[in-house]
Amino acid sequence: MDIRSAGDVKIPVIIPRVDAHTAKEVEAKLNDLVNGGSKRIVCDFSQNDYISSAGLRVFLQMLKIMQKSGGKIVLCSLKPQVKEVFDMAGFSQLFRIFDTEEDAVKEL
Repeated sequence: MDIRSAGDVKIPVIIPRVDAHTAKEVEAKLNDLVNGGSKRIVCDFSQNDYISSAGLRVFLQMLKIMQKSGGKIVLCSLKPQVKEVFDMAGFSQLFRIFDTEEDAVKEL
C-alpha cells in the first residue's frame, strides 16, 4: 500500500481488494501511521474495487482510534460499487466521504 503526504496529511492508497485475506495488511499499515503520530489521514480508494465486511471492520476500528486520539480520518475517490457497500452498511453516515483527494485534504 503506497502512502503519500500532503503537508502533515497522510494519504494511504487503499489496495484493489480489501477482504479477509488482505484486511490485516491494511490494518497494520494504517496502525503504523497512527502509531507514528499521524493525526490527519485521507484514505484514497481510487484503486480499490472491492471491500468485504472484514475490510469495513478495519476502517471502523480506525475511525474509533482516530476519534479517541483527537485525529481525523476521511475517505475519497470511492468507486460506485464500493460506495454502495459503505452505503448499505451505514458507514456513509459515519465517515466523511469526498469525491476527490484534493477536496478531502482541504477538509482536514
